[in-house]
This record gives sequence, C-alpha cells and structure tokens, in this order.
Amino acid sequence: METERLFRNQADYSQQHKEDPEYMTPPSRIRRGLRWIGWNVLWLSVGLMSVVGSVEVYLRVTTPFMSSSNPTRFLPKVGLILNRNAEVRSTHQLDYWTISRTNSFGFLDREPPNPEWAMASCHITMIGDSFVEARHVPIAEKFHVQLEALASRHLPRLNITTSAFGYIGTSQIAQLPYYDEFARHLHPKLLVLVFVPNDFSGNSPTLSALTQGFDPHHSPFTTVAKDENGIMTVRPPSPDFKTFRFQLYDYPWFVPVKDWLVQKFYFAAWMKTMMFQERLKRLLLGIDKSGSLPLNRSYITAKAELLRRHPDYATRLDGWNPTTQGHLDITAYEKKLPFVLEEAVEFTAFALDQFKDRAVRDGAALVILSIHRMGTRGHPLYDRLSTLADARGIPVIDQHDYILRQSADPAEANWAHDGHWNPTGHRWAAEALLEYLKQHPEICGGAATR
Repeated sequence: METERLFRNQADYSQQHKEDPEYMTPPSRIRRGLRWIGWNVLWLSVGLMSVVGSVEVYLRVTTPFMSSSNPTRFLPKVGLILNRNAEVRSTHQLDYWTISRTNSFGFLDREPPNPEWAMASCHITMIGDSFVEARHVPIAEKFHVQLEALASRHLPRLNITTSAFGYIGTSQIAQLPYYDEFARHLHPKLLVLVFVPNDFSGNSPTLSALTQGFDPHHSPFTTVAKDENGIMTVRPPSPDFKTFRFQLYDYPWFVPVKDWLVQKFYFAAWMKTMMFQERLKRLLLGIDKSGSLPLNRSYITAKAELLRRHPDYATRLDGWNPTTQGHLDITAYEKKLPFVLEEAVEFTAFALDQFKDRAVRDGAALVILSIHRMGTRGHPLYDRLSTLADARGIPVIDQHDYILRQSADPAEANWAHDGHWNPTGHRWAAEALLEYLKQHPEICGGAATR
C-alpha cells in the first residue's frame, strides 16, 4: 500500500509540475521557447504589416500621385527636351504635387504667342534651367506669368507679353538652342537669363560629365569645345549620348528591388524621401560630417577617376579633389580656383558672350536674373557672376537683394524641403523684374515712370 501510494503521489506530482521549466526536459523547453518566439514574431509581423498597410492606404487616399514623370525627346539641334503636348508630373512627396502639360514647343508654358502678335507687343523671354521650367508650381503661378499680370496692372501702356524656355539640369551653353530654335522667332524686346549657383559647373563639359554621367564628347546637350590654342566653339548635342554613359559598377541585387518598391508603393516612396530629407538636415546642421548625400561624393569620385584616364581630361582635374573639396562649390576658394573650376568660369563667360552677341544682333536687351540662392553683393557666387556680367555690359537683377528690401527672408522663397522657388519665390522674381522694367521702360519703347 505504501509503495502504491508513493508511486501515485509521484505521478500526481509529475502531472502537476510537468509545465515547470525546472522539471521539463531540455527538448521540451526548446520547443516551448521556439513556439513562444514564433507566436511573438507572427504577431509582431501582423502588427507591422497592419501599420504599413494603414499608412499605404492613407497615402493612396490623401496623396494625388506617387512619382514624377519626365517624357523626353531628342532634337539634333537642341538636345534633350520634353515631348510636345505631354503631361508632366512632379513631386517629392512632401511639398508639392503638380500636373502640367507642355506646349507645342515642348516646354512647360502656355502656348507661345503668334510671332506677329509677339512682335507687336513688348515680348519678354525667360531662359534657364529647372527654375524657369518650374515643375514645382502650376503654370499660372510661374514668375513670367505673374510678371505679365503685374505689368498689365502697373505698366499697361507697355503691352508686355512673356514666354519661358527652360529644362532641368541645363546651363547657359545648353540653353543657347532654346533661343536660336524657339525664342528668336518671337522677337523678344528683353531676354532674361535666369542664373543659378550650379550654372558655373554646368557650363563645363568636364563637371557636367561628373554630375550627369555623360561622356564630355557625347552629351545630350550643347557643350563647349576648346582646342589646344584655347579657341572655344559650340559643340552640338550628341545623338548617341546613351551609348557613352559612364558604367561604373554593377548595383547590388537589392537596388532594383528597392527601386521597384519605390515605384509601386506610396509608403516606400515616402520613406525614401524622408530618409533623404533626414540626411540633408543632418548635413546642414553639421551632425553628419561625411559631407555627402547618397550617390554624391563616392559616385562623383568614381567618375572622376574614369575621366582622369581620358587623354583629353587627364590633367583637367589636377589640384581638385571631389571627395574633400566638392564638385560644385566654387565658393570654397577665396582666390585661386583649381583649373577645372577656373575653366568652368571661363566657359560661363563664353556662354554669356554668345547670348550677348545674339541679343545685339536681334536688337533685344539682355539681363541676368540672379536667384536668391546666389546671394547678394559680397557673396562669392554673386560677385563672380557680377564681374562677368559687368565686363560685358549685362545688367544683373539681384533677387536676394530685392527680397531683403521687402524686409523678408530669402529662405522663404523656396520650398521647405526643396531649393526651388515656391509660389512666393516666383512672385518675388516677377516683382523684381517689374521693378527693373519700371526703371527701364525704354526697353519697351515707353517713357520713364516714377
């Protein structure tokens, strides 16, 4: 009886404590641990997917569209421009979502006026890069359209009409065909070149190759050719530019996957934008000491090494280090510029000469609108531009100074997360031009006004 009671007590004890970890055998504990981990991972995954799914649904409901579009074509005398009468969408998921249509010329503007009508008016033509193209605002809010409206109220006797020819990523050399092939036929009384900080480097085939990835001799845009005697000529766009793009390295397998996610899902596109903006903020605050944005310095450095192997460019990059000195910032040098940057300023001067010659030939006045990010007198960028312009008798309209005279902050001229003009920046540009026209009504055949 005692033995039977003892075994029964042991069986009861075993039944009561079979879930006790100290009593369990090691395999049982492992299985239980794995089940616990599995269930927690499952619930965590379900929760995370629910959050991501909810954000995706929210973004799809509240966001007009997910990605930008850039429908382009290549013209032998012009290079890359937008398709005619095409829809162009632009966004960076934070500040703006715009949908505009190009005109019959292939520029984001209203349909150009009839040449006879333009000639009968005081027609003003704007030429530039993304600031003139202005994908970031509706066409009705662009500075040249606002200028036309302001002039109709304040200078009605001048009968001012406007047009704009701009494409992203171009500088003055690449913009020459915009005048020759399109704007010249409108007989402008005033030609406005909109100048931005990266125009100096953009006029250099070498630096453009580094930033855009095209072989300097095979660019999709008009460039400058310089022979051994220092004689500069205009080189037309290359139709085979795609064949001569830099091939640096194969991307890891996850890059195409990431790109696919960004193209298909609003949440992925939003996350990419937020990560970029966070990196930019850390750079501006000095928290990130690397001094580069994604695919910036390391990518530029790799392309610079390829260029140094080219016989025509082996020595052009001497004295310049893209890793430590940057590829666009000529303000980092107080006196002597490295050769490639000095050459970029020289090419910019050549481009201004080309526009000056055309304006004189066609009887048009020529001015430069220096955007707010160029700074004002005393800033290295503005002073370099002003020196070139003064030597050629080209007036410079200083938007930065105009904004300061309105007791406003120039930083308010661009989007919070993008350096391009917002509607306020476009308005200030229009007002600065209107002020210049009031001071120089003779451009339109008018008398001086107070």
